[in-house]
Amino acid sequence: MKKIQASALGVARGDTLLFSDFENDGEMWIGDGARQMRSHVAFDEPFVDTPVVSVSLTMWDFASEANARADVRAEDVTADGFAILFRTWGDTKVARARVGWIAIGPAKDDELWELY
Repeated sequence: MKKIQASALGVARGDTLLFSDFENDGEMWIGDGARQMRSHVAFDEPFVDTPVVSVSLTMWDFASEANARADVRAEDVTADGFAILFRTWGDTKVARARVGWIAIGPAKDDELWELY
């Protein structure tokens, strides 16, 4: 459990379209075997310390003739942002994928003054 000891709690959220590979015959759509896509997300305002980030698929478009296989996760989380990692494997064909995310962590409290 991550315990946050701060006078202000920040919550940031967003959606990121990772790829739309069916339009240009990208690797996720025509490729085979292990494939991955990484996308960096920068927070609008940095957290005071590393937040907890949760990601989930909010839109997916898989070909119907193969099994749908996907792994999506947040990696390299810092106070400034994180990376979304999307992986698939085997004969899975992914046309498009969008990921929603939420970050919760300690934020700067505008009521507290920093003298030095």
